[in-house]
Amino acid sequence: MTSDAARAHWPPSWLFPFGRGPGAVGRAVVATTDRYASDVGLAVLDSGGNAVDAAVAVSLALAVVNPEAGNLGGSGFLLARMADGRTFALDMRGVAPRAATAEMFLNAGGDVSERSQVGPLAAAVPGSVRGLWEAHRALGTRPWASLVEPAIDLARGFRVTERLTRSYPAHVVAGLERFEESARIFLPDGRIPRAGETLRQPDLARTLERIRDNGADGFYRGATAKLLVEAMRRHGGVMELDDLSSYEAALRDPVSFTYRGHTILSMPPSSSGGVTLAETAHILATRDLAANAWHGAEHVHLLAEAWKRAFADRNHYLADTDFVDVPVAALASPDYGAMRAREVGVRATPSGDVGPGVERFGPGSGGRVRREGDHTTHVSIVDARGNAVATTTTLNTWYGSKWVAEGTGVLLNNEMDDFTVKPGVPNHFGLVQGMANAIAPGKRMLSAMTPTIVLAPDGALRLVVGAPGGATIITTVFQVISNILDHGMGLGDAVAAPRVHHQHLPARIDVEPGGLLEAVVRDLEGRGHTVAERPEPWGDVQAVMAAEGGRCEGAADPRRGGVAVAI
Repeated sequence: MTSDAARAHWPPSWLFPFGRGPGAVGRAVVATTDRYASDVGLAVLDSGGNAVDAAVAVSLALAVVNPEAGNLGGSGFLLARMADGRTFALDMRGVAPRAATAEMFLNAGGDVSERSQVGPLAAAVPGSVRGLWEAHRALGTRPWASLVEPAIDLARGFRVTERLTRSYPAHVVAGLERFEESARIFLPDGRIPRAGETLRQPDLARTLERIRDNGADGFYRGATAKLLVEAMRRHGGVMELDDLSSYEAALRDPVSFTYRGHTILSMPPSSSGGVTLAETAHILATRDLAANAWHGAEHVHLLAEAWKRAFADRNHYLADTDFVDVPVAALASPDYGAMRAREVGVRATPSGDVGPGVERFGPGSGGRVRREGDHTTHVSIVDARGNAVATTTTLNTWYGSKWVAEGTGVLLNNEMDDFTVKPGVPNHFGLVQGMANAIAPGKRMLSAMTPTIVLAPDGALRLVVGAPGGATIITTVFQVISNILDHGMGLGDAVAAPRVHHQHLPARIDVEPGGLLEAVVRDLEGRGHTVAERPEPWGDVQAVMAAEGGRCEGAADPRRGGVAVAI
């Protein structure tokens, strides 16, 4: 099916018209959520740096200009595929402090308290700085200090953009107001900064200077670490100096699978992205999606039924593989996907009837589990040599824990909520997870971040893609890939197209506002689906796709106003 066929089901009520082209075309492309950060990355490439150098500089810049998600106080994943074919999958996910316990967020009545989401106790040991340092040590070419300097300049003061002013919904403002230091920095004069005003973060600039001069030790040891821990002790946190000094990013083998003849590389646990993406792809590989009208009822039905099963497995089995024996090989195998596909009929399977499936897959299936998305930002970069980087970092929800450690300028994450705080109780993103993902000291909490690289059948680079959005990250990344490979869309349309989502529980198909034709919704409901239109769009895809003549196209999601730039 060609992209023209998709036009028939492109809702006239959708925010973005069909026929959107790429945002940038050139021999090297940077796509991020923010103009400042994109320009920083492009300057690094223009000066001779490679895609990893640019990713480091961009990520540090986002810690300043994109405070709701870009971070020093959070974590993420970095996936690189170098022009010589080498792959590099770095897990820089946060870990639970050594004093963490499985019941630490339950109140006296056994219910989940807000402490897993707000304040210093919600913070996992941050991984971003260590991960960027290790990626640079392994693959970077430019001096470290030169990559940190742009972020320092921005922290000393930058003009507030309209995009930043939109990152302050009422619940964020209320959360920041609870903490004096957070309000002082992000609500100067007691209000949201206005576009055109200058936002200065001198404490953050000094923290970045220590990182510039001392590398990762400038964050995990010395003055910054002491300031972080002293603030933790004053405000009821449990993170200590040895939690910071002992943190290590983990180099892992990427999840690799084939879809429509293309090789797809993505992140393994502690990310759930690659495995869930692989299971989804293998279930749907048994169906000819191109033969179904894009966003027609049959197409959406098949997506929902595949995700229902993939997320049931995700939520039950996946966790930090240093703590849990996870059946990665089984879940990511074509045979397992084909088995799950045989469960999909013409009507919706009730979510209560969909459970994990590895035990039915048979012995020797790749492991056994012990019974024991939303604020994130993504960067996609391809340099002129053909090196590609996809990196996704997060504070978890908007502005993370809403808590800044005094003297550091560092906004801390609330990633502890990504653990199974209480079995059967959904987290902030509505995910109902199992005991494999229970809290334990030093353990990485499960993530939905899904930085992904797609290779053409001949092994050439085809696509670099990722997104924020909690659980919707995985379904968003799959839809962009499928829009291109199954439905022949150009990159601009593939990113701007309306999205649907299902995550097993709650038992419904979520739809972006105005994202499906009314006749399609009625057909889906007739098949037994519940369809719920969300009040706002989701996701912020940043993508780069190989084009003809050795050039690349970049697309930044129009939902949030990101920017793709090229040279």
